[in-house]
Amino acid sequence: MKKTVFSAMRPTGKLHLGHLVGALRNWLELQEKYPCIFAIVDWHALMGEYEQSQEISENVLDMAIDWIACGIDPNKTVLFVQSHVPEHLELHMILACLTPLGWLERNPTYKEQLREITTRDLQTYGFLGYPVLQAADILLYKANTVPIGEDQLPHIELTREIARRFNHVYKTDFFPDCEALLTQTPRLLGVDGRKMSKSYQNAINLAASAEEIKKKTGGMFTDPKRIKLSDPGHPQECNVYSYYNVFAASKARDVYEWCTKAQKGCTECKAILSNTLVDQLAGIREKRAILAQNKARVKEILDAGRKRAQKIAQETMREVREIVFGKG
Repeated sequence: MKKTVFSAMRPTGKLHLGHLVGALRNWLELQEKYPCIFAIVDWHALMGEYEQSQEISENVLDMAIDWIACGIDPNKTVLFVQSHVPEHLELHMILACLTPLGWLERNPTYKEQLREITTRDLQTYGFLGYPVLQAADILLYKANTVPIGEDQLPHIELTREIARRFNHVYKTDFFPDCEALLTQTPRLLGVDGRKMSKSYQNAINLAASAEEIKKKTGGMFTDPKRIKLSDPGHPQECNVYSYYNVFAASKARDVYEWCTKAQKGCTECKAILSNTLVDQLAGIREKRAILAQNKARVKEILDAGRKRAQKIAQETMREVREIVFGKG
């Protein structure tokens, strides 16, 4: 029996190179091997962005365009918007009734975000309970495989605990255990050397023009120890070199040589990288431009995905209601 893969993204802003290497490239491989369900989780976006909720609808459409432009195939995958399938909230409500409060308060990601995000008020009922909705997203499709980075393992374990509690309370084995499919996410910092984030304006977006890519790349932080052109560089301490390892691995050895032997300067090194990025993103950029001119078609794709997702979700909820409330 083939694994069912579920994964999702929150539409909280423009997708960038970090999303491409951290998730989308992996999704492209998975869609060739397994039945995949990929959701744009706008309810999750609302939990943290409720004060800027007007931007979410536009971000949803932009995200769908980016996914398809990168190669996510709606003929091979179920691609849909979370809020278009109301069964997500119905299952969330049932699971919320049986999830102990302590499980949510101990969630390390919740505690970390409360500490780090100071520009928004996240002390809300909805944000505390977002792992329950996340569990509902996965369990609604009885997905048994969820591709994640290692830092997200606590989320999957909580989903497993919620599924087991449901099975225990209602004396059933209805929900399967889901497993984390750990993905090797390349280390990709923003152009300023900090974590890549829309808040820092330090990302290269997938929708960026060639001129924008060159400007961002030209402003990248390089080896702080290399003061003069004649100074040998330290590639492993240079953010530009880390980009070569991810996007142009075949050139990385040459970059290492010319950097450590001071054969090329940082400005020239960044110019070569920018041309590489422009070339690599050209296909995505072209497809994206076509899709952006035909948003009605993108909406049709999302609606077709909604119908496929809802067919599965409605059957799951029919069975869940029988388990919880009886056949009646």
